[in-house]
Amino acid sequence: MPMGMAEIADVLWNDHLRHNPADPAWPDRDRFLLSNGHGSMLLYALLHLTGYDLPLAELKRFRQLHSKTPGHPEYHCAPGVETTTGPLGQGVANAVGMALAERLLAAEFNRPGCDIVDHHTYVFLGDGCMMEGVSHEACSLAGTLKLGKLIAVYDDNGISIDSEKGGIRQWYTDDVKRRFEAYGWQVIGPVDGHDVEAVGRALKKAKRDKTRPTMILAKTVIAKGAPTKAGTGAAHGAPLGEKEVAATRDALGWRQPPFEIPQQVYAGWDARKRGAAAERRWRKLLAEYEKQYPAEAAEFRRRTAGELPAEFSARVEALVKELDAKAETVATRKASQSALEALASLLPELVGGSADLTGSNLTMVKTSKVIGPEGGGNYVFYGVREFGMCAVMSGLALHGGFIPYGGTFLVFSDYARNALRRDRHRLGGGGRARGAEAARAGRRAGAGGFDALDDDLRPAGRGLPRSGAAARAAAGRGRSRGDRLLAQVRGSRRRSRGPRPLRRIRTRRGTLRALRIHCRQRCQGSEERAGKVKFAFGEEFVGIRPDKLLMQNRRQQVLQ
Repeated sequence: MPMGMAEIADVLWNDHLRHNPADPAWPDRDRFLLSNGHGSMLLYALLHLTGYDLPLAELKRFRQLHSKTPGHPEYHCAPGVETTTGPLGQGVANAVGMALAERLLAAEFNRPGCDIVDHHTYVFLGDGCMMEGVSHEACSLAGTLKLGKLIAVYDDNGISIDSEKGGIRQWYTDDVKRRFEAYGWQVIGPVDGHDVEAVGRALKKAKRDKTRPTMILAKTVIAKGAPTKAGTGAAHGAPLGEKEVAATRDALGWRQPPFEIPQQVYAGWDARKRGAAAERRWRKLLAEYEKQYPAEAAEFRRRTAGELPAEFSARVEALVKELDAKAETVATRKASQSALEALASLLPELVGGSADLTGSNLTMVKTSKVIGPEGGGNYVFYGVREFGMCAVMSGLALHGGFIPYGGTFLVFSDYARNALRRDRHRLGGGGRARGAEAARAGRRAGAGGFDALDDDLRPAGRGLPRSGAAARAAAGRGRSRGDRLLAQVRGSRRRSRGPRPLRRIRTRRGTLRALRIHCRQRCQGSEERAGKVKFAFGEEFVGIRPDKLLMQNRRQQVLQ
């Protein structure tokens, strides 16, 4: 892919992409994502040549432990990498979230003559991204929301790994053009991905349409320039080999020794001067904006820096003390909604949503404004797209300026597991990390749904025992072995005036057997009921080890 998309990358990065290698976090830069992350060397080469702090020594350490150039791009490893990609399809879903963030920020902060938010999101993707279901979920939503500043380039090389010659017609025959037209996208092409003039015209046309996302279909040849392996599956998942590399260098007329780049090549690619000038123009505009709208400018600076409001900690502490004093017993999804109501007044950057379960998850609050095909808002109806929802939320958080949260039922969270797992290393460190951590906490709080299942387990009108004595008393009321165990475990959670860490309750294998007995007794032979009981435990018990249960405390903290 790095050789097959080289001309496309040349045109985009030199003629269209607005970025400043000296300031990779410039808020109004264009975003570039490599969804087909296995082609990471293309991105690393672009970052090095255009002037980012990625020296040639790091390219020599490609795929080595602790290098800045892992086999797939990872956020926070190399400057200029906007997201972690590798599991195919998630990069384009992140791009949808970034494009949505740009539109929402523009709707909130731009004023006549002062468009301080005005950038594009570009993403490269391949056949694997097209085949993964998450690309359907996210791209369908992007078309519905009419994200006109999202531009995708499809590397249509017709090659995959699983056949002798690499062709994919045995298992992939989708009509991509008609598929994306059905989503409501502008579709351009097919164009010759090795014709720089054709690629340039396609990108210009894509930027002219402000009402639809654009998909550019680029016909390419994998490993273009390699004499015997170009256009074959052999070039997809393995090195070309010394002989083929030598033959390719001869065919291209490249006489320089390995890892030696002529100064005229560096000079032609260096984007630092051009990027600095673009950022200066934007900062001048921001200064004019600040004179006319000082409060809005201060809020914009805070949010794009990933900082919480100055009074946030004190107000949250006061709120927690107030709620703790009431000691109310409510369903967790209702408690979640109450928390979101309080946080929404403190954090205008909260953007919520649900995967078609708003009424069950209780993720909508009084200040929620639904996001539609135009304008702003702070609540997304994601539809039944759990995986896409979480990947889009990652894009919102990575873009900056927002803290997303979303909800679904616990059983559906299995669909979203991969997007949530990748958040751990993708959203960490710095100001944006604090916003991302709050986003993860918000998603956990907003993912109610399963708390109705806990209501099923709890006797009508009865709260959880709040002391060991109460638990012991409840345990002697003729309940089953599993009921008594559950009462004892719940009774271990004591009232507290301040946050408490996760409690560890030691147990043995017999305890786990008792839990299974409890499930069977409460299921009453119903498979559906069995699933509900199981997932109710999934809410209560964070994880199970052979010798202990890791529990949430009464503030619903979650071990990750």
